Amino acid sequence: MTDRARLQRFPTPGDSLTLDVAPRIIPRFFGPGNDVALRLESKPIRTVLRWQLYATAAAALIAGWWQGSPGAISAGLGGLVNMAAGWVFGWFASRAKAGTGETLVALLRAEASKILVIVVLLWLVLAVYKQVALAAFFGTFILTALLFSAAFFVRDS
Repeated sequence: MTDRARLQRFPTPGDSLTLDVAPRIIPRFFGPGNDVALRLESKPIRTVLRWQLYATAAAALIAGWWQGSPGAISAGLGGLVNMAAGWVFGWFASRAKAGTGETLVALLRAEASKILVIVVLLWLVLAVYKQVALAAFFGTFILTALLFSAAFFVRDS
């Protein structure tokens, strides 16, 4: 069997991905009906993540004007921490089954995952980014954390 025929069947980990093979592989993993899809099903979570994105962009502009590029980057990172945590929460929460007990367990697991992501990302930013502007970073972090609680008021219709 030639290399071309083997790649057309199904690529192995050692094969290189060329442009003619990639369009056939990606839909297998991210196509309809696969659990690997990264889309959030909850309208309130999607809405709040959009609000967090807008608030982070506004805070980055203000912090950039106030403290320069380190302020803008710090504000962006502060908002990104909560957006990543909110996405993880929404992803875990949307995987809940229909029963009440399973839903409660899934929500507790989602909240624990969110807290873990926040702790890890806060540590990562503060350890790696040496020019962090603390006021911009924590201000945007707190703003986006408060916005996440607004998901309760968004209708799922």
